[in-house]
Amino acid sequence: MSKLGTYVKESYKELTTKVTWPTWSKLQSSAIIVMVASLICAVVIFLIDFVFKTIMTGIYQL
Repeated sequence: MSKLGTYVKESYKELTTKVTWPTWSKLQSSAIIVMVASLICAVVIFLIDFVFKTIMTGIYQL
């Protein structure tokens, strides 16, 4: 049980003293980049799905 306590204490110390946390503005800009990239990926997947559906509908109507 003492190993768990030591682990928690060392983890807390590392998170508070050794980790460099981003500033609020950097965090916001990173979040915006992730949202834009996710939106672009969603649009690309939608377009691929739409084209595939159109091609398959054309094939099945033959």
